Amino acid sequence: MKTLSKPLASLAAALALAACGPQEPTTPPTPAAHEDVRPEAERTPYQLDAAFAKAGADFGVPADLLKAISYTETRWEMVEGSEEFPGMPAAYGLMALRGEKLSEGARLAGVSEEAVRTQPEANIRAAAALLSAYADELKLERADVGAWAPAAAKLSGIENTEAQAQYVHQGVYDILRKGAVAQTPAGELAVSLMPSKAQAQFPSTGVQSQSADYAAAIFRSSPNYNARPSGTDISMIVIHTCEGGYSGCWSWLTNSSAGASAHYVVNESGSEITQLVAETNRAWHVAASYDCGLNGSVMCGLNGSSVNNFSVGIEHGGYASQTSFPTGQIDASAKLSCDISRDRTVVRDSYHIVAHGRLQPYNRTDPGPNWPWSTYISKIKSYCGDGTTTPPATGLIIDNNNAANDTSKGYIELTGAWTASSGTAGYYGSNYLYAATAAVSEPATFWFYLPSAATKTIDARWTSGTNRSAAAPYIITNASGTNLATVYKNQQTGGGAWNTLGSWSFPAGWNKVQLSRWAADGFVVVADAIQVR
Repeated sequence: MKTLSKPLASLAAALALAACGPQEPTTPPTPAAHEDVRPEAERTPYQLDAAFAKAGADFGVPADLLKAISYTETRWEMVEGSEEFPGMPAAYGLMALRGEKLSEGARLAGVSEEAVRTQPEANIRAAAALLSAYADELKLERADVGAWAPAAAKLSGIENTEAQAQYVHQGVYDILRKGAVAQTPAGELAVSLMPSKAQAQFPSTGVQSQSADYAAAIFRSSPNYNARPSGTDISMIVIHTCEGGYSGCWSWLTNSSAGASAHYVVNESGSEITQLVAETNRAWHVAASYDCGLNGSVMCGLNGSSVNNFSVGIEHGGYASQTSFPTGQIDASAKLSCDISRDRTVVRDSYHIVAHGRLQPYNRTDPGPNWPWSTYISKIKSYCGDGTTTPPATGLIIDNNNAANDTSKGYIELTGAWTASSGTAGYYGSNYLYAATAAVSEPATFWFYLPSAATKTIDARWTSGTNRSAAAPYIITNASGTNLATVYKNQQTGGGAWNTLGSWSFPAGWNKVQLSRWAADGFVVVADAIQVR
């Protein structure tokens, strides 16, 4: 079963901390309250099992099917709609409802369209009402979850038959068989989808062609491209989010009526990549002329020309509004960008590997504020052997910023006043956290999940300085709550590297490493990242 134990309040606190100043005082900072002040509709909702169950019962739809569709579409997040492709309406809510389906679902469920866009329960009910109507239309056997596959495919809005099959088999029914669980910050159950033996009554996918440019990709040709201008060199990679799921994304972009394309689409887990347009050809993924003033005043000689002329576009299943991106997706995308940059001689930095929203800011924000740029560029350089200070991962790395973590495997949880900084070099990812030493624990807790018992070595990373603690206490606790050890590390040295804390036998479940503030006064402790290997 896939566990999504997201510390949602802690995640909000971590994101709020990222906006704090870069100075590192040697006296305890004044504690500040960091809380999620976004409107209720913008948060990932808590305690959703009851909402799925009630909607399922009221409309005669299996609650587990509703949960599986929601997980496939949004990973149980209330997404905020934005447009990525012309002609594709923005998606809203846990069920990613769009356009006419949103309107019709609202009508059938007896709720307002605004409620469907902003309220979790109304969004679920609108989807349930639509599925129920489809069940009547298709004359489905409601008691058989497998028989609902055609209704799920219809709700997705995907028209391509291969993409429909992928969405059903590798998306909705795959998670029905595996199961998934999400928890609230207090550790209470938010959503539970228990594994089942449901088998979709739906045709399977056919034979697939391999990409000629990138061996790990499947080639699904889009008609939406043309030749690059003669003599134009590829000098940029543009990062996008689909504002929807992977299957629907590549399906839409292979439709001639879409009038848009990209060179590649990376799925949410990183397990599959689709190539739509050969790299040597011009895909239609940025509707803007280049303005170097938006991009650090680099490549100003290209001002006024279409970004599509000299760029490769990579779409990613997901949304600009989502709170984090799966580690597998970031890894797969980084490997792809490394390959493109190596083959096309693209400079590997943040001015040549760029967000769509930076180049087209008047109506695009993707890939959004939580795309882990520092980690992403570091991974690209690492895969290309650039000698970056960030080493290739040899185990599970848990960063101080949850936006860079796969929170189903590991995450950070903060207690007390911690401040984000990038003032000292050698940190992993986008920054690090620090807190003043004091006679309080108020730890930074790095949680990591083990599917089965194992002996693991734990490494920690920090940035060094004379104001760091010479005896920063790391407390190692197993999933049973047993304190295995307290390891003291001198953070005045060893910065910018992985420092081994030790090896221990851990049981299956959520284990933790806590960096406490309880050390001699007048210093700071630094929480950057840990590695479990």
